[in-house]
Amino acid sequence: MKILVLNGPNLNMLGKREPGVYGTGSLDEINDSLRKLAQQLGVDIGFRQSNHEGVLVDVLHSADDEYNAVIFNPGAYAHYSYALRDAVAAIALPVIEVHISNIHTREEFRRFSVIAPVAAGQISGFGAPGYQLALRAALELAQTTVPED
Repeated sequence: MKILVLNGPNLNMLGKREPGVYGTGSLDEINDSLRKLAQQLGVDIGFRQSNHEGVLVDVLHSADDEYNAVIFNPGAYAHYSYALRDAVAAIALPVIEVHISNIHTREEFRRFSVIAPVAAGQISGFGAPGYQLALRAALELAQTTVPED
């Protein structure tokens, strides 16, 4: 079982960017905590981050060949990137959308995700531990998802 953790724009700035909203921990710290949990769960895990929409689309397209599920924090792209929405819809893998902040209590433009309708589920507002919740959910979905022939 192998799960991809894919992070979008500005998430490489965690710990520096708006710590009152996103916390003081870095993306590396989140990834380290996920590596430890994945090891406990007996799961292989991969990580990618990009600030570029097309790179994220390409990674999603190729995920079918290597992974069983995707944890995806699309960052601000969640609110308007139909290209990423279509990429998530195009793959057969379960995708868990994750956000550190509670997007539903923030600015009006952040309260809607174009990704959510095509994702298996969304975890929002639990801070960095939301990624661990997403890993557990992705593993559960990957174990119960039957591949299409």
